[in-house]
Amino acid sequence: MKVLLVNGSPHKNGCTFTALSEIAATLLESEISSDFFWIGNMPIGGCIGCYQCRKTNQCVFRDKVNEFSALAADYDAFVFGSPVYFSGMNGSLMSFMDRVFFTSAGRVPHPFRFKPAAAVVTARRSGTTSALDQINKYFYHQQMPIVTSRYWNMVHGSTPEQVMKDEEGLQTLRYLARNLAWMLKLKEAGEKAGVPLPKQETTRIATDFIRE
Repeated sequence: MKVLLVNGSPHKNGCTFTALSEIAATLLESEISSDFFWIGNMPIGGCIGCYQCRKTNQCVFRDKVNEFSALAADYDAFVFGSPVYFSGMNGSLMSFMDRVFFTSAGRVPHPFRFKPAAAVVTARRSGTTSALDQINKYFYHQQMPIVTSRYWNMVHGSTPEQVMKDEEGLQTLRYLARNLAWMLKLKEAGEKAGVPLPKQETTRIATDFIRE
């Protein structure tokens, strides 16, 4: 079993990486490996609604989105990490997730459906819970079980060194990692026992609110 840890910060080895590293170390205690994926610090444009990904299973913009999408199917769970600047996930990660999850709709096998996922945020002080809510909505849309901890998945600090002093935050992340490991093992046990995945309806119903 493998978990992909997505670093949405423009700083490769900053506070978000430090938080995700605590999760990676704790996952190893349960013999679950993890890899890091950094979205980089170059501009990432948002989705333009061209729908070309429905034909090619790739985004028309050749950047980190397609690189990530090519890897996603090989992983069993995901943790997306973001710094908080203005009470939400940072702009690059939002554009990245918009396009990743929109592009995934036509992929077979689906890279995210029924795979556990979690959000982690870092901040100097506040705005963290609204950022968590924002990231979690992507998981709702993709039928991904959301992994929780014993508190909100956040750490505080302006530098990695300060994050390492947030003992409560780090403990929260360790609980999250152990819960994720437990959920993955439950899923594996269910598959071995022959428990089927939830039935999917063949036709997607999309209802507009405007009526002629």
